[in-house]
Formats: sequence, structure tokens, C-alpha cells
Amino acid sequence: MTDPYDRTRLFDLTGKIALVTGGSRGLGREMVLAFAAAGADVVIASRKLAACEELAETVRGTTGREALPIACHVGRWEEIDRMVDAVYDRFGRVDVLVNNAGMSPLYDSVLDVTEELYDKVLGVNLKGPFRLMAQVGTRMAAGAGGSIINISSIGAVRTGKDVIPYAAAKAGLNSMTASFAHALGPAVRVNGIMPGGFFTDVAAHWDREAFDRHAARTFALGRGGEPREIVGTALYFASAASSYTTGSVLVVDGGVPA
Repeated sequence: MTDPYDRTRLFDLTGKIALVTGGSRGLGREMVLAFAAAGADVVIASRKLAACEELAETVRGTTGREALPIACHVGRWEEIDRMVDAVYDRFGRVDVLVNNAGMSPLYDSVLDVTEELYDKVLGVNLKGPFRLMAQVGTRMAAGAGGSIINISSIGAVRTGKDVIPYAAAKAGLNSMTASFAHALGPAVRVNGIMPGGFFTDVAAHWDREAFDRHAARTFALGRGGEPREIVGTALYFASAASSYTTGSVLVVDGGVPA
């Protein structure tokens, strides 16, 4: 029998099934590719099926692992339930769940935040992860266990006037991470990652020159993050390397000052 704590295989995911929401682009894409490279079969979920299918082809072609593309709006519980049923029908289990899907629409003032926008932001960033952890986590706990990774944001603790609903949702996600660690333990570990400024497609809305100047002056590492730099943290939480870590939220922000 393979020793799960073999130091040469701590990050090995061979034989695991990993489900990543928001998995077709940005940080989600990098985690999907990393999990597959580590030996996992992957479920790539996002609202746009074509993007999921394209990445699934890449996974199959580069790693030989199975990849299931699936369309799902995680702000809608009925779509989550259908997705979970489809994944369990296909694979029989989920070993790693990553709640990565998120959204943070821009607005000019708090009066521009409509009830529809507010509900949509809270739905995708907070309500959806709750339902996924309840659905998948409960099945994990009743089976062989597993690992859940919630992708939060540094905005949860260092917020601003233009991201109030998003920051509130991510702060709530941090709280749920700790709560679900107790609700689903000991078989299931639940942890979070709080990324800072990463150069995903979201960065297309930034003033890049201003950001780079600010990062060079204030960040400990002097720069923003490349999406692939989330991989090490994700693999740590997904694998046996973090077997005694749960209820934790790890900051990955290049050293943003407090």
C-alpha cells in the first residue's frame, strides 16, 4: 500500500477527482492544469461551456487525464445540484472541491449598487460555495473524505469603497471556511486561499502602470502575481501535504502591507 506521507509523493493526486468552479480561466485554469499534471481527473465548471470544453481538450492532450467540462452558474442552487449529480454519476465521488468562481462588478457609487447586482455578487461568491460545500462536503464526509479549498480574496480584510458587496461576501467565505471545517471534520479538510493582485483577466480593468508602481513601492515582492503562482498553495491544500491543516486561510499576495 502506498504511504500517503511518502515525502517524494506528498503532492501526488493520482486517482483523485478534482472539481474546480470558475475553472476555465485565470486562477481556476491554472489549478485545473496543476491537478491534472499531479494525476487527478478533473471537472471544469463555469458558466461558459465552450471555454470548459476547450480546456478539457488541453488537459486530455497534455496529461492524459479525464476531464469533464460542465456548465454551471454557481449562484443558482438548482444548477449546482444538477452539476453535483452529473459529477457523481460520472466519477462516483469528488476528492477535491475548489470554490473558485467569483465576480466583482464595478460601480461608481454605493447608490449604483442595485438589489439585483448585490444579490448576484453574494450569490456567486457566498451562497454558491455554501451549497457546494453542503452537497459535496456531506458526501465526502460519508465516504473516504476529501479536501475543500475556498478561493477568497485579500479584499476580505483590506477592502475599499468600490468592492463592498464583494468584500463582504469574501469575508463571509472566510468565516464559512472555519465553520465547515468543524461541520465536515474529521474526514474532510476545509481551507481557504486569499489571493492578492494576480494578473488574471480581471487585471484588464486595472491601470497597469499605476498598479506596477504601487506594487514596486509597497509589496514585499515588488510586483503582482502570475496566475501559475497560485499552484503551489492549491496543491498543498489538495494533497496529503496538508493532512493536519483545516480551517485555515492562507494569504498569497506578494506581501501587501497590513
